[in-house]
Amino acid sequence: MLIVETIGRIRREHWVKGKSIKEIARDLKMSRNTVRKVLRSGETSFSYEREVQPRPKLGRWREELDRLLTKNAGATARERLTLIRLFEELRSWVMRVATTRFAAMPVPGTDVMQGRRRKPMCRCRLRRAKPTSSTGVTKSS
Repeated sequence: MLIVETIGRIRREHWVKGKSIKEIARDLKMSRNTVRKVLRSGETSFSYEREVQPRPKLGRWREELDRLLTKNAGATARERLTLIRLFEELRSWVMRVATTRFAAMPVPGTDVMQGRRRKPMCRCRLRRAKPTSSTGVTKSS
């Protein structure tokens, strides 16, 4: 975020001292495009405010969560769900969708999966390492 002092310094460096955009960007550790933007515009401050807050993780569950929260707010104090219960309810919805998606995946061994079978691991990976003592010497069995 650019503040008024930085904008003033950029303009002084360029118009009064005659420094190039590249030198100003190097000295102030900012991009040349930012320095150009300050010099070309007559604004005294730059700010960015997001219009819509994206919620990628909760986006698809928002309607159901809002419905659950309004129902919970209207319930009596004894019948209200705690945050843990709300979390568990939301997690059960997610798990339900995940299991239905997983069920739609092709099953290994069927015609759809014929060309994609993995080779079994070699036996050397299945062997366990022999236990060693604290000195690093292999124990004899």
